[in-house]
Amino acid sequence: MWYKVASASQYLAITGVGINDIKLEKKSWIFPGQSCRVVDVSPVNYTFEVQAMSSEKLPFLLPAVFTIGPRADDKESLLKYARLLSPHERMSTDVRELVQGIIEGETRVLVASMTMEEVFKGTKDFKREVFEKVQLELNQFGLLIYNANIKQLVDVKDHEYFSYLGQKTQMEAANQAKIDVAEAKMKGEIGAKLRDGQTLQNAAKIDAETKINSIKRQGEGKKQEITVQTELQVFENQRKAELAEANAELAMKKAGWTQQTQMAEVESAQTVAIRQAELQREVEKRNALTRTEKLKAEHLSKASVDYEIKVQEANWELYKKQKAAEAVLYEKEKQAEAQKLAAEAALFSRQQEAEAELYTKKKEAEALVALAEAQGIYVSTMMKALGGNYLALRDYLMIKDGMFQKIAKINAEAVKGLQPKISVWTNNAGGEMTEGAGSGSGAMQEVAGLYRMLPPLLNTVQEQTGMLPPAWMGTLANPE
Repeated sequence: MWYKVASASQYLAITGVGINDIKLEKKSWIFPGQSCRVVDVSPVNYTFEVQAMSSEKLPFLLPAVFTIGPRADDKESLLKYARLLSPHERMSTDVRELVQGIIEGETRVLVASMTMEEVFKGTKDFKREVFEKVQLELNQFGLLIYNANIKQLVDVKDHEYFSYLGQKTQMEAANQAKIDVAEAKMKGEIGAKLRDGQTLQNAAKIDAETKINSIKRQGEGKKQEITVQTELQVFENQRKAELAEANAELAMKKAGWTQQTQMAEVESAQTVAIRQAELQREVEKRNALTRTEKLKAEHLSKASVDYEIKVQEANWELYKKQKAAEAVLYEKEKQAEAQKLAAEAALFSRQQEAEAELYTKKKEAEALVALAEAQGIYVSTMMKALGGNYLALRDYLMIKDGMFQKIAKINAEAVKGLQPKISVWTNNAGGEMTEGAGSGSGAMQEVAGLYRMLPPLLNTVQEQTGMLPPAWMGTLANPE
């Protein structure tokens, strides 16, 4: 057991006994059965040259420097980083390839949807979108982009787009400078002539304005004198009107004050009368309440006695009804329990019968399975003994079970008592049809012809269907 302390930019990732997952601390005791790893959270610079292609299919290099490190202000992100990336070195190939793969992938996808002109003009927007998309992917590893700096775009090898673009800009600037010099000379010459003309025009204009201003000043002096006199007369009239209005307002206020005094005297007298009436009404109300309380007490005592008697009677009636109801309920409960016990007994009996029947069926099924297994072993053993010849096994089983005797017996019973009359017709040497026993030689020739037809027929069936005749009918000769 030892005590370990992390530096300012480090955390202790502790795992082992007593810790379910990972515990992040700045300082902690490390007990036996626990493992401690130092997690550095300081950011690291990653420099890349991302090879991308714009929507016009123009390739270019995008040099960029990203400052990336663990998100130190979020405990959940630190746990992700400690769990996924802390076993690797900060500048290891694995971490660098991970970060580079995310940055290159998101940058290429974003640039592929933009033209070269949009990349140049919207540098700030482009940088912001790259920053957001890359940060979204780095969140799953607990990493944070502290700074992202995208440098000037550079041509890919064997491509001179930016070089030609620079030459074009320089030529346009030189041509624009020549145009500006020519325009400056033109403006200088025109400006000199314009200044001379404006000087003469301004001098004449100033003389005319001087005369006009002199006349205007004289007229304005007279106008102002008349205006002052008019305003003085208006002011005097306004003062007289205000004085008259003030006198009228004073008279109205005096009348109002007199009216208010009279109203106050009347209201005071009426208020006294109203107060006397209210006090008289209150006295009468109190007297009525006193008499009411007396009558209520007298009647209440009698009513209370009657109420107690009726309550006792009602309680007795209720008690008797409750006892009768409880007796009926107890009887019904006993009947229900008896029915329940009878039903349970019947159910148990049925269950026992069902289990016995199930056991019987199960044993019968097991006997059938055992018989089938025995028959399977018997058939398998016979097949092995006969060398796998299915036809020989079938013939053996038919002979063993007396199948041929049963077939003969069934056929004999089928024609028993029919007394069939069999006639055989054949051609004699002279070509005439005869019937009877004397024509046996011709009949045998027909039978011989029928037997001669069987081998070609069976051979054709074997060629077309692959089926061989049974052994009791004979075997076909080898076609070789």
